Amino acid sequence: MSKRLYFNEVVTRDGFQIESNFIPTENKVALIDALSTCGFAKIEVTSFTSPKAIPMLRDAEIVMGQITRHPDVVYTVLVPNLRGAERALDVNADELNLVMSTSETHNRANLRMARDDSFAALREVIGFVDGRRPITVSLSTCFGCPMEGDVPAATVADWAWRFADLGVQGLTICDTTGMAHPAQVQRLTELLAQRVSTVPLTLHFHNTRGMGLANVLAAAQSGIERFDGSLGGLGGCPYAPGASGNICSEDTINMLSLMGFETGIDIVKLLTVARTLPHIVGHDVPGQLIKAGLVTDCHPAPVQG
Repeated sequence: MSKRLYFNEVVTRDGFQIESNFIPTENKVALIDALSTCGFAKIEVTSFTSPKAIPMLRDAEIVMGQITRHPDVVYTVLVPNLRGAERALDVNADELNLVMSTSETHNRANLRMARDDSFAALREVIGFVDGRRPITVSLSTCFGCPMEGDVPAATVADWAWRFADLGVQGLTICDTTGMAHPAQVQRLTELLAQRVSTVPLTLHFHNTRGMGLANVLAAAQSGIERFDGSLGGLGGCPYAPGASGNICSEDTINMLSLMGFETGIDIVKLLTVARTLPHIVGHDVPGQLIKAGLVTDCHPAPVQG
């Protein structure tokens, strides 16, 4: 029996947030509705951050109010603080995703506070929500920081344990800056499986140095069952020089499906949705399957002259 994996789609939050041209609300809603029929376990719809900080997501409440919710999909939102949590609860988000960095320098650059201050603020959010919604925590720069370099695996495991001890329902281990390599992925996932065995882990990779798919495979072969991906490979960290986007959902799912993993995703339907993405964002996207098609697509033989 093939191993079952679960995929979370993050394009309309992580993918869209650094796009320079505002994507109309109706286009976001239509894309989320289309993705909802493809078999994803979760869709990260938007972020309840300040509209001044991320103008692209200033329509968060409207989007959450207009999407058609599929009963088998968890609609999660990123929440940076107490005010964000209040807004997320007001629109009945299924799950709240909190975020901080395991790198002190990156956390100060991205969130403008020390790690201990971030932890205290997120602990307050967890207390405020008080079990009314599931909470996950995304830990950034777990495989390296563009300013500090290596982030020790023990540091990542310590922060993961501190949040697990607060009773969160999931942890996302993020290669925010695309610095991971497969052997490192294997070592860290094995350590985390020992230290936080009671909390489900999701792996979030970027393809900045072209190792995204290899890192996914290393994680899957190490026992990880949950992954984030972004349609078309959109996204990227603004504090990672030279960063490209997240791993491409359709490319990743296609690879794993060909290798015998069960993803629950209708790859033909997903590829159809992915091919609408360049029109939505107004430019080409990194995904390869959009361009090359499935390996099962046959083409006519060339005409012999």
